[in-house]
Amino acid sequence: MKAKEIREYSDEELGQKEADLREELFKLRFQTASGQLENFMRIRLLRKDIAKVLTVYRERLAGR
Repeated sequence: MKAKEIREYSDEELGQKEADLREELFKLRFQTASGQLENFMRIRLLRKDIAKVLTVYRERLAGR
């Protein structure tokens, strides 16, 4: 996910996207604990996507 794509979302959509990403991350961590996860890189990408969403959200708050 690119920051340019994230900037096109509304504030409500940003909040929903963050919640969705965090839920997916939780599920992947659960799979890791049970030994079922095959693609560990996906966890790293999700963490970065969450950080991008939060960065854009905080930029908007600072600009108000």
